[in-house]
Amino acid sequence: MGKTKYMMSGGLAFSEDKDMERLRACSLNGWHICDIKFMGYALERGESTDYIYSVDYQTVNEEESEEYFDLFSAAGWTHITSKGDIHLFRATPGTKPIHSDRATVAVKHDNLGKSLKWLAISMLFMTVLVWMGALISTGPLRTMLAIIATILCIVSIPLGWTVMTIYHNKWKAKGKKGLVHLVKTIPFLFILSVAVIISVVVDNSGRAFRIFASMAIGAIAFPAAIWIIMSLYHKVRGNRV
Repeated sequence: MGKTKYMMSGGLAFSEDKDMERLRACSLNGWHICDIKFMGYALERGESTDYIYSVDYQTVNEEESEEYFDLFSAAGWTHITSKGDIHLFRATPGTKPIHSDRATVAVKHDNLGKSLKWLAISMLFMTVLVWMGALISTGPLRTMLAIIATILCIVSIPLGWTVMTIYHNKWKAKGKKGLVHLVKTIPFLFILSVAVIISVVVDNSGRAFRIFASMAIGAIAFPAAIWIIMSLYHKVRGNRV
């Protein structure tokens, strides 16, 4: 049996708690996380131990890192690994949670959203501009812009959905029910707007439907394909849990 394995992540924005529970189950089976990998975690073989895990999102520069990790250490949490602004800790059962109240939970989700928010806004702005360009253009240029806009939608929809999920979690922690309901409707309003634009840009209703269906399927298939490729890659290498 190998000494290292790989475990896929469900996406910290969507299944952080489930990921942490799975890591705990792995520790009970003698597999402990040693690194954060692309879309998952690297585990190494060790003794069966009951560890609980928690993640924090924080931009920490070199001067602040020692103080930052010492703060968690004093609370009973051992730093395991970091990847960018994502920091993973473990402790023994019964240790007080890193984020124990609504305010700190909201700050945690806000920190996660900061790194993706502007990327999502930029992608959304670019997508809208290209669709508007397709709307006012004609002939081959309209067709080319419509294709580019469709590709941008395939990328921007999952990205935007991730950011919306992060802020849904943040506002849910703050108890802001109005904003929670609002953020649930934004992705559907965006998709509806795109559908209306496509129907205007494309004269043939059947073709418009096919473009919209391709965009929607692509937005789902794109992240799914990456997940499957990564899963198969590590399975072939014999590193998948």
